[in-house]
Amino acid sequence: MQANLAIFNELSALLPGRVRSAEPMKKHTTWRIGGPADIFVEPINRQEIYTIVNYSRDRGVPLFVIGAGSNLLISDSGIRGIVVKISSGLDRLSIVDNEIKVEAGARLAQVLAAARDAGLGGFEFLAGIPGNIGGAVFMNAGSNGSSVSELVKKVLILNLDGNYECISNEEMRFGYRTSILQFDPAIVVEVIFTSYPRDKEQIKQEMAIFLARRKASQPLAYPNAGSVFKNPPGDSAGRLIEAAGLKGLRVGDAQISPLHANFIINLGSATARDVLGLIDQVKETINRRFGVKLQPEVKFAGQE
Repeated sequence: MQANLAIFNELSALLPGRVRSAEPMKKHTTWRIGGPADIFVEPINRQEIYTIVNYSRDRGVPLFVIGAGSNLLISDSGIRGIVVKISSGLDRLSIVDNEIKVEAGARLAQVLAAARDAGLGGFEFLAGIPGNIGGAVFMNAGSNGSSVSELVKKVLILNLDGNYECISNEEMRFGYRTSILQFDPAIVVEVIFTSYPRDKEQIKQEMAIFLARRKASQPLAYPNAGSVFKNPPGDSAGRLIEAAGLKGLRVGDAQISPLHANFIINLGSATARDVLGLIDQVKETINRRFGVKLQPEVKFAGQE
């Protein structure tokens, strides 16, 4: 506790008004689950991110970065060290010709709307996906047969040694719901996307189709983290879970959605332990029934 107090005081002196202690992480995840972060900071510009990274490195304090908190399960015990939330203070966006330059804190919906209004296509598949740009690039978010990696030209990152790097699409090593940042951690600061001219009405129509499909097939009325499991090659995790009769299965207030079997919803007061209990049951059942080892798509963080 004394160490946390010292960190809080030192960071507060560097970043007045930005630092909180024992911040409930359930306030910052789409699952509405998660215990307290020792120290929580929400920077509003690049200099503040730089300050936090260098402080963390110099003091040897663990650093964990979140965006909009989708695709993330934080333990009931919370996260030790410093949590940095990249959000609306870092959401500047500019468009030049067919390129969109956007900071990591911008919401996907914000980028999609800007592209639509500029008559730039390629982002339509993102309609309705929660999250921000940094998280989408980290995860290589996707839907409807497309993924963010198809649009990325360059990514400006700040590595945990405090150095900025501009890396190419190839250097990002994108894969199915993965990127190099999951193995070599760094903070996404800004992304340059390439696009192409498209009729605004066509963009709107395609967005409406994707949104309607999402609303009809996903349990958007309850807190969730999107797809829990990656789709195995040539199959669908949701199909397998449904075929195993697991729709509606419940542990505490966590439930496999009766609407979409690859979603786990929070019925009100679900804990991380509840969700992990469901995940373990699903993995065991699918492996036993079909010989398929499902891999989680969601990321786990915090102290067990």
